[in-house]
Amino acid sequence: MKKSEANSLKVGLIMASFMLAAFIGTFNETALNVALSTLMQEFSVSESTIQWLTTGYLLTQGVLVPLSGLLIKWFPTRKLFLTSVSFSIIGAFIGAMSGTFEVLMVARLFQAIGTALLLPLMFNTVLIIFPAEKRGSAMGLATLVFTAAPAVGPTVSGLLIAKLSWHWIFWLSFIFLLIALVFGFIYMQNVSKITKPRIDLFSLFMSTLGFGGIVFGFSSIGEYGWDSLRVITSMSIGLIALALFVIRQLTMKKPLMNVRAFKQPMFVFGTLLMFICKMIILSSMLLLPMYLIRVLGMSALSAGIILLPGGLVFALLSPVVGRLFDKFGPKWLAIPGLVIAVVVLWFFSNITTTSTIALIVTLHCCLMIGIVMIWMPSQTNGLNQLPPEMYPDGTAIMNTLLQMAGAIGMAVAVSVMTAGVTKFMKDAATPSDPHNNALALNAGIQDAFVFVLSVAIIGLIIGVFIKRVKISKSK
Repeated sequence: MKKSEANSLKVGLIMASFMLAAFIGTFNETALNVALSTLMQEFSVSESTIQWLTTGYLLTQGVLVPLSGLLIKWFPTRKLFLTSVSFSIIGAFIGAMSGTFEVLMVARLFQAIGTALLLPLMFNTVLIIFPAEKRGSAMGLATLVFTAAPAVGPTVSGLLIAKLSWHWIFWLSFIFLLIALVFGFIYMQNVSKITKPRIDLFSLFMSTLGFGGIVFGFSSIGEYGWDSLRVITSMSIGLIALALFVIRQLTMKKPLMNVRAFKQPMFVFGTLLMFICKMIILSSMLLLPMYLIRVLGMSALSAGIILLPGGLVFALLSPVVGRLFDKFGPKWLAIPGLVIAVVVLWFFSNITTTSTIALIVTLHCCLMIGIVMIWMPSQTNGLNQLPPEMYPDGTAIMNTLLQMAGAIGMAVAVSVMTAGVTKFMKDAATPSDPHNNALALNAGIQDAFVFVLSVAIIGLIIGVFIKRVKISKSK
């Protein structure tokens, strides 16, 4: 994009439109977490079933996000933005009116479609309208909504549940999405270059089968176990389809998703670190509300308030980290952030029924500090290594893998937690004692945090290899 064209854009208004819609879209990822216990009782479903309200959301995104790179090349920015927000509005309205688990699940799928279209579009737009030397600050703002919204979701939801009902989680989304739609209708501009590449139906099918099969397989672990035929079959089909998809992309002149982006080492390391961050965030945001509500016996509102400071810390630090990245690069932010995450998760793996609220708040705030130091620098540095024509592919690849990361992280965390609960009850002297229920769940949550800790340690090893991408200011 020429400088004269970039200067004519109302960059601030474009970013405001994206940030409002993206905040609500990502808020929906964790907004229902503190309501899961209430929904389990209201709909008479199990933990593994209610988990699908989140994993089904991620599954839909995992299937659709790979197509976002293609859609960005086919349709104008403004049209895609309005379409994505409209899907989210429909989902919010259905959710607000739902009275059964099945209807609520449909609502979540509509919400996921909207978010799957919106997030890659936002990051691609940032790469286009901001020069390289200012992308850190811009990505800091984009990352703020992308990761702070899930962090504050439980707090807002807890307040709504306590004062109104869980339906108002959807009514709140509905209201703000309508505002975003009107704002975008007035101010959104077209920035992407429309090339309309040929649509390869085989790639489309293999992408859907591959990413969908893997996410579905991991999402089924909590309900059916690692050795179930459903899980093994789903993952096997997904892996085979994904391999065929990659082979197909490498043999096409204009692929659906240009996997040649993985030839750039910093893009690979950045994507892996974001993958790990997503697993940590969503696993923690599932385990902590469960610990506060079902182990410590707190209300949804109290649990939400306890998790609020961490979300606020994240929001305040995101723009700061963006500016620090522009000045110092990724290494001196990502590695300390990973060290912080490892230490905090070790403490979380040792929480008990007597752990203090002050400790939980402090640990959660520190975890958010660590995540914000890893996320934006890894993402921006990785995308900076790609040529401009590969920006849609890079953002699509990253966002696709993030949805897989969320589903995998939560599914494995729930599976490990369930196994821990079962083991505790099996070894308990008096399994029928009601007091053992909280102790068993606490033991399972400890085991789940050990899993999350191991993921963070892998991230720390990867972080050692990250280096700043040298990029010309004109790119």
